[in-house]
Amino acid sequence: MGARTNGSTQPHSTTSTSRSAGKRGASSARRAEPAGAAAPELEPAEHRPALKLLEAAREPDFIEVLGSREHNLRIDRLEVPKRKLVVFTGVSGSGKSSLAFDTLYAEGQRRYVETLSSYARQFLGQLERPQVEHLRGLSPTIAIEQKSASSNPRSTVGTITEVYDYLRVLYARAGEQHCHLCGKPVKAQSSEQIVEELLAMPEGTKFVLLAPLVTHRKGEFKDLFEELRGRGFVRVEIDGAQHRLDEAPRLDKKLKHTIALVVDRLVVRADERQRITEGVELALQEGRGEIRVELQGDDGAAARKRRPAAPLLFSAARSCCGQSFPELSPQSFSFNSPLGMCGACNGLGTRLEIDPDLVIPDPALSIREGAIAPWASAMSRGEGWTFRIIDAVAKACSVDLDVPWRKLGAKKQEMVLHGLSGKRIAVTWGKEGTETHGTWGMRFEGVIPSLMRRFQQSSSESARDAYRKFMSERPCDACGSRRMRPESLAVRVADRSIADVTAMTVKDAFEHFARLELPGNRQKITEGVRREITSRLSFLLNVGLDYLTLDRSGPTLSGGEAQRIRLASQLGSELSGVMYVLDEPSIGLHQRDNQRLIETLRRLRDLGNTVLVVEHDEETIRAADYVVDFGPGAGHLGGRVMAAGTPEEIERNPESVTGAYLSGRARIELPASRREPRGWLEIQGASEHNLRNIDVRFPLGVLLAVTGVSGAGKSSLVNGILLPALGRALHNSTEPVGAHRAIKGLKALDKVIAIDQKPIGRTPRSNPGTYTKAFDQIRDIFAELPESRARGYGPGRFSFNVKGGRCEACSGDGMVKVEMHFLADVYVPCEVCAGKRYSAQTLAVRYKGKSIADILDTSIEDCVQLFEHHVALRRVLDTLVEVGLGYMKIGQSAPTMSGGEAQRVKLSRELGKSQTGRTLYVLDEPTTGLHFEDIRKLLGVLHRLVEAGNTVVVIEHSLDVIKCADWVIDLGPEGGAGGGQVIAEGTPEDVARVARSYTGQFLRPLLSARRPSPRLQAPASV
Repeated sequence: MGARTNGSTQPHSTTSTSRSAGKRGASSARRAEPAGAAAPELEPAEHRPALKLLEAAREPDFIEVLGSREHNLRIDRLEVPKRKLVVFTGVSGSGKSSLAFDTLYAEGQRRYVETLSSYARQFLGQLERPQVEHLRGLSPTIAIEQKSASSNPRSTVGTITEVYDYLRVLYARAGEQHCHLCGKPVKAQSSEQIVEELLAMPEGTKFVLLAPLVTHRKGEFKDLFEELRGRGFVRVEIDGAQHRLDEAPRLDKKLKHTIALVVDRLVVRADERQRITEGVELALQEGRGEIRVELQGDDGAAARKRRPAAPLLFSAARSCCGQSFPELSPQSFSFNSPLGMCGACNGLGTRLEIDPDLVIPDPALSIREGAIAPWASAMSRGEGWTFRIIDAVAKACSVDLDVPWRKLGAKKQEMVLHGLSGKRIAVTWGKEGTETHGTWGMRFEGVIPSLMRRFQQSSSESARDAYRKFMSERPCDACGSRRMRPESLAVRVADRSIADVTAMTVKDAFEHFARLELPGNRQKITEGVRREITSRLSFLLNVGLDYLTLDRSGPTLSGGEAQRIRLASQLGSELSGVMYVLDEPSIGLHQRDNQRLIETLRRLRDLGNTVLVVEHDEETIRAADYVVDFGPGAGHLGGRVMAAGTPEEIERNPESVTGAYLSGRARIELPASRREPRGWLEIQGASEHNLRNIDVRFPLGVLLAVTGVSGAGKSSLVNGILLPALGRALHNSTEPVGAHRAIKGLKALDKVIAIDQKPIGRTPRSNPGTYTKAFDQIRDIFAELPESRARGYGPGRFSFNVKGGRCEACSGDGMVKVEMHFLADVYVPCEVCAGKRYSAQTLAVRYKGKSIADILDTSIEDCVQLFEHHVALRRVLDTLVEVGLGYMKIGQSAPTMSGGEAQRVKLSRELGKSQTGRTLYVLDEPTTGLHFEDIRKLLGVLHRLVEAGNTVVVIEHSLDVIKCADWVIDLGPEGGAGGGQVIAEGTPEDVARVARSYTGQFLRPLLSARRPSPRLQAPASV
C-alpha cells in the first residue's frame, strides 16, 4: 500500500518487501541468514557493479511526492502507486487538480523540456517549476484535459482522430472516379491495361470498339463523314444507332447529336489479342484518349444496332464531358487544400451571408416603425438621403410603409430585400417648385445585396463589424455543406463518396467498414488503411462516442467529448510506461455508457501505464485500484490528503467526506414533495440537428432536468432552441435560433439567464469581490473613513485597476514578471509594495485595523463579521456564504478558481438580486467538477431560486440532481440519428416507470430507497 491513513489527516506509508529488497539489495539477504551459518561465497568483483547498476535502473513502483505546496496543497509526503488506475477525488477546490496537473504533469513536462538543447527550449512554452520539494518516480506524462478540441472551424471529429487522414488515402488509392457532370466512371488506363480488362471478360463475349467523336453538339457533320470514309472507315454510331458511312443519314443541324466511330467488332479469345490491341490503340487515337465498348448479344444484326444499357468506358487521359480529371491523391480529398476544397466556401462548408432574420428581427413592425434594422435610424429621423431612397422604393414598389412587414406580400418583400432587377427609381430632394428641388434616377439593388456589397468593399473594420451584425453562417449552396469540390465528391468507394462516409455516425461508419469488400487487388492494397480506420472507430465506440458524426465540427464538441476523443487517440497509440492524467472523463456521459469508459481506462492501465484520474463519479471511484481523497474543505481549508487506499478503505475512513457518501453515512436525500408546475412553455416542431420535429412542454416554476444518453438532443433542444429563442424574444439577442415551428407561453417570463462554469474573468484582477460588486461597496466604505476624507480620497483611490492609489511599479498586480530568455518567465512579488498592490499612502487608511490589501486577503466569512453593520454589503456576502464559498478569500483571483467555484459565484450574484419570480435559469451540466458534497450545496441554491418563483432548467446526467428535480424530460432512446424523441416526461417517479428510458432504469433503485427525511442531509463530519 503506497499510502494509508491512521485516523489522522496525514497518511503514512508502509514499504513492501519487494521495494525493500530493491532498495537494500544484498544487505537484506545477509540479515536474513540464520545465525552461525557459514559466510556465503562472495560474487566475483567484476559482477557486483553490474548488479548495482541494474538495481538503480529498476523503475520504482510508486510516485513519491515530498513537500508539495502548489496553490493550496499542504502535502508533506504521499506515495502514488504506478501502473494502476488511481482516482483523485475530494470537494471542489480541495487541491486535486493542483496535484495532478499543476504538480505531477507540470513537473513531468518541465523535466522533458530540460533534456532539450537551449536553442530548442527558446521556442517552446516552458512550464514553471511547481512548488514541490521532491518528486521521484515520474514517468513521461500526457495530460488529457477537459477543454475544447479546437477552435478551428476546419477541425472535425474525423481530423482530430486521424480517421479522415486514412479515409483520404483510401479514396486516393481505391476510389472509383466518376464524372461530376454525367456520373459516368472515369479512369486513366494504358492500352495494355484496357486490353487486359477486355480479355478478362468471359471467352466468346462479342463487343464493339467505338471512339467518341462528337458529344451532344449541333450540326450536320457532312465533312466529318466524308473524311472518315476517305480514311477507310466503314461505320459510325449516330445517336445510339449504327450506320454505314456510305449510307449516313442527313442530320438536322438544329438538333444536338452524339457520334462515335465504329473501330472494330471483336470477340474475346486468346488468339485475338493482337487484333484487340491494334483496335484499342486505334480507338484511343481517334477518340482523343477515350473508348467506349458496347457488349453485343448473340441474336444477330438487330442486337448490334441496339445500344446496350451499360457500355464500358475507358480513358487514357481521365477525361469526360470535355473536362480532364487529375490523378487522385490524398490532397484531392482535403478540404484544407485547393486541390480538394470547395471554391465557394474554401472548404468550410458554410459562408458568411446576410441573414434576413437579422435584417428584419421583428416582422410585426412596419418599415416606418423600424422593421428593417439597417433603415431604422433613418426612419426614426424622417429625413436624410437614406430616407429619400426608402420613400422612392416605396412608391416604385407600391409598398405601404405603415403596414406590418409580415402582412406585405411575398413579391413586395422580395423587391425590397433583393432589388428591382436593374429598374431605376426616382429619388427626389428639396421642396417641389423651389431651386433646391431635384430628381435623380438610380438602380435600387435591394437591402441584402447593398449590405453585402458594403461589407466586402469597406476598408474600415468598425464599419465591417457594423455590417457583420446582420450576417450569419449559412450552409454553402455550392457544395451542400460537404466542403469538397464536385470532382472529389464524385469519387466513390463501395458506391459512397467521402462526404457520405463522414456524414455517418461513428457506429454506422464502423459497421460500414466492417462489411466493406473491394474488388480485385483493391482489397489487398487497402487492407492496412481499412484496419487503421476500423481500429480508431472502435476506440471511439469504447469511450461512448458512437453517436458523433465524423464531420462534426471540433468547436461544437463539449469538453467531455473532446477529452474522450483524445483518450481514444491515446488508445490507438498503444504506448506503455506513460503516466496519463485525465480530468473527469465521465463528464457528459450517461450512466449507461460509464462501464465502457471504465474498461477503456483499465485497458490503458493494462498496457503498463499509470492512469491518474481526477473524478467525482461514484462508479469510477469504485472501479479504481487506488483512491486519494483530498479535503477536508476547499481553498485554504483544503489541500490535505484525508485518506488514501483502496475504495473499500476509503469507505471505512471516518475522516473522508468521499468515504461518507460511498458508505451511505451521508447522502443527498429525495425531496419530501415535488412542486407542481404553475404554467407551461411549449416548443413546437423542434427539428434542430437530430430532433425529430417534436413538441416539448417545459413546466414553469419548478426545477426541471433534461436528461438522456449522450447525443440524444438535449443541448440541441435547450441550448440550440430554447435559450437563443428566449434571448431573442426577451433581450433582443441576435443569436441564431435552431429549427422549430413556434414557441408558446413566452409571456410568463421576463428574462432568461444562462449560468455556466466559465471563469468569472480572464485576468488575475477579477475576483469574487469585483464580480459580485461587493468590492465597490467596500471601496465606498473606505472612502467614507475620516482619514480618507481628510486626504481627499474617493472610491477610485482604493482600486488596483486605475492610477492614483495603486502601486505603479507593478500596475496593481502585486507581482512583477521577470523574463528569463529561454527559461520560463518568473513572477516575483513587487519589491515596492511587497505584493500588496497599493501605494503606502493608500495602505495607511485602515478599517477596523485592516488596510484595503488586508481586506482582499480576508475570507468571505470573516468579511461578514467585519462588515456586519453594512446591510447592503452584508446581503451580498451572505449569498456567497450560502452557496458554500465562505472559505474563499474575497480577493482570490479568477484563474485560480475551479469551475464549480466560478459557477457558485455566478449563482450567488443571482441570489443577491431582487427576484421577479419570472426568470428562467439554464445550467448545462452544473455538476461538472463537483463532489457529492458540492452537489448537495448546489441543489440547495437551485431550490432557493425555484422557491422564489423562478424556473431552473438543467441539462444533467447526475442521478443525484435528477432524483431531486420536480420534473424530468428524458430524450432518446439512443444518440445521434437514433435519438431526438421524447421518451418520458413527468416526475422522476413517472420517468422511472417507463421501460424504454435508460435514465428511468438507473433512477428506479434510487427512488425505491425513498424514506421520510429532510430535503438534504449533510455528512456528519462536515
